[in-house]
Amino acid sequence: MSYTLSDISRLLDAKNSIINSDDTILHLLIDSRRIDHTANTLFFAIKGEHHNAHDFISDIYQKGIRNFVVEELPADAETVFSEGNFLVVKNSLAALQQLAAAHRGKFSIPVIGITGSNGKTIVKEWLWQLLRDEKKIVRSPKSYNSQVGVPLSVWQMSASDELAIFEAGISRVGEMEKLSAILRPTIGLMTNIGTAHDENFSGPDQKLLEKIKLFSGAGTVICCKDNAEIFSALQNNFPGTKLFTWSRKVKADMQIGKITKEESATKIQGVFENRFSDIEIPFTDDASVENAIHCWATLLMLGVAQENIAAGMKQLSPVAMRLEMKEGINNCSVINDSYNSDLGSLSVALDFLKQQQQYPKRTLVLSDIFQSGLGEKKLYGEVAALVRSRHVDRFIGIGEALQRNRDFFSEIENEFYSSTNEFISSIQASSFHNETILLKGARAFGFEIISTLLQRKAHETVLEIDLHALVHNLNYIRSRLKAETKIMAMVKAFSYGSGSFEIANVLQFHHVDHLAVAYADEGIELRRSGITLPVMVMNPEEQSFGDMIRYQLEPEIFSFRILQMFDEAARRYRSRNPSSAPVAVHVKFDTGMRRLGFEEKDMNELVVRVKNCRDLVVRSLFSHLAASDESVHDDFTRKQIRTFSSMCDEFRKHFSHPIDRHILNSSGILRFPDSQFEMVRLGIALYGIADGEEEQKHLHPVSTLKTRISQIKNVNAGESIGYSRKGKAETAMRIATVPIGYADGLSRVLGNGKGKMIVNGKPAAIIGNVCMDMCMLDITAINCAEGDEVIVFGEGHPIASMAMEMGTIPYEVLTNVSGRVKRVYFQE
Repeated sequence: MSYTLSDISRLLDAKNSIINSDDTILHLLIDSRRIDHTANTLFFAIKGEHHNAHDFISDIYQKGIRNFVVEELPADAETVFSEGNFLVVKNSLAALQQLAAAHRGKFSIPVIGITGSNGKTIVKEWLWQLLRDEKKIVRSPKSYNSQVGVPLSVWQMSASDELAIFEAGISRVGEMEKLSAILRPTIGLMTNIGTAHDENFSGPDQKLLEKIKLFSGAGTVICCKDNAEIFSALQNNFPGTKLFTWSRKVKADMQIGKITKEESATKIQGVFENRFSDIEIPFTDDASVENAIHCWATLLMLGVAQENIAAGMKQLSPVAMRLEMKEGINNCSVINDSYNSDLGSLSVALDFLKQQQQYPKRTLVLSDIFQSGLGEKKLYGEVAALVRSRHVDRFIGIGEALQRNRDFFSEIENEFYSSTNEFISSIQASSFHNETILLKGARAFGFEIISTLLQRKAHETVLEIDLHALVHNLNYIRSRLKAETKIMAMVKAFSYGSGSFEIANVLQFHHVDHLAVAYADEGIELRRSGITLPVMVMNPEEQSFGDMIRYQLEPEIFSFRILQMFDEAARRYRSRNPSSAPVAVHVKFDTGMRRLGFEEKDMNELVVRVKNCRDLVVRSLFSHLAASDESVHDDFTRKQIRTFSSMCDEFRKHFSHPIDRHILNSSGILRFPDSQFEMVRLGIALYGIADGEEEQKHLHPVSTLKTRISQIKNVNAGESIGYSRKGKAETAMRIATVPIGYADGLSRVLGNGKGKMIVNGKPAAIIGNVCMDMCMLDITAINCAEGDEVIVFGEGHPIASMAMEMGTIPYEVLTNVSGRVKRVYFQE
């Protein structure tokens, strides 16, 4: 189903539009970084809290996009964009939603709308797995459930679809009415209600009432009757709506009986229409049990035969909720997304691959795609278009269907194999080097074997880095800044232990203005990994000046000695490269930290000497707050800011070019918003750590340090544990040995009961001295087994808590994590 621009213009009531050619529109685009197609694409220039997409119209016009929905015409639209078509609306986001709502109105198929605090995506994906053999289904890609995700999902609806399954999520009041108007679900499903986004609602009751607004107009809503708040809210607000309920405790349409958990499966007994039946799922966790029962209830309500339900439940596959990137063999990065394969999730995964700049080559290993609803030629033609648009350099296809359609991929380096086993037996590990590899396979192809083959082997202790949380924190800080304020992100000290180019890639993709590193070698690594952002070096050393200039790194100038030496290095370089521009530098003032920087008494000499440095250009002036995180020192902080402002005024009046100013660090950004100047320096808050409890509620922890139990032993009363016999068993106890020690960054201070870790949700004290490569935990009161996961810091044991146990600050905890601990990067 297609629309012309004239059709869309009428639907949106667009005014003052320019339509040079009445193109047919097949694709919608909202992100200038994610262009799949140029022809037949309509770009919505949305103004958000943190960006204005109108700023990128020129860029994407140059990339071939010709159709735009805008809130104001760009300057010289008829001349500079002479081939462009522009529909002018009051609000571009509202226009996107309005178009999707009009598209939804053309279909009379059943639409299942899912909301709740947790489980939306898994329930949606499992319903698709359970029904895909019976119906042609359209569903939300990944977790597209936002104000833009829902309309983009609905736009996928086509005449061949027999059922639609969409999820809807909200984070504040007033959002669900808009999503309900777009989706108009005929069947509603409420998973549960939890604490997510509590900060944006007056309380849980308000959040619940907002969420259930999705079901306005639905004929049936499915819910768990045991959640009295949900059931009561639905009953009171939708008296004419059929509630299809399930319960473990009270009378309901489906009564849940005995739940039996085995080693790797769970059997669930139920009663429906006075008949006993049961299902078995290949999962044992409580969340999966709840999600499976929601699916079971939905299928029964739809009239699916119980024997088909039972057969499908046994075959349920895990839903990959995140993309993981790990260090691979031969200097590679491996992105593992090998649980499912469809066009929507492939597009998301290729976006993540495209962000990676650290290696010169990008490789996609893809299996056949099942149950797409498209003919082979159309399906793999679209796959090939996606691959080309994301600039994949090497394509490896696994499966007979891909082999049959190999001609679509002839423009890039390609290989094809009929099966995973053929690929493994034919390929040499040495054929992968200096590249980023995306593994995207249907579960039946068992790509886990390929993932194991390509990953660098490491011990079981890993530091998980949540890139989604990183972006959340970045956007939260942006929401606290003026629109024009620039951000310099601190990626020094291996990005506070989180990684270098992996973090910088994300920050560059999300339009941070500047990066800062401690030493030149950190900046050089970023340049070699494809980072093009300006990079400030905070500790420039004389022996690195030449490399800094060659790699366009910008030093901090804090003394006359450094100024003179770097000016001489810049003069030598420019004498050999006369066409090169003056080298950018950043001048630091000491306003009270008493560490590095020029003082007020130096200002006259500094101005004269800088003006005589013809080969340098000052990009910014900055200073460092000594105690912005402590309110007791606020008077001192304000004095620093006043001194800085005065020094900047004195310096800048002697120069005609614009010079940015920045003094606020993370705590300064949050506590002194009136002193943003032109730029701020974002450090520890980017990684999810705030100084106060109130601000901490808005930030998401980025790093989780995990390990696993190597061995469990029973220790008799009176026995000693560990080096120097420091650990003593006062009574009989069970201990677990875990493979993390002081060589991994676990401080010896935490030994002998001072520190703890989390095992299966419960705290386990560290017993005895911390060893170089391992330590022991008291698990006497904890039900656990060898191989179980252990949280060193993360959920249940925040970094701030561990820092208190060590008598230090979170910075030290993060930066202490050894380089030998494997970093695993993931994005929800």
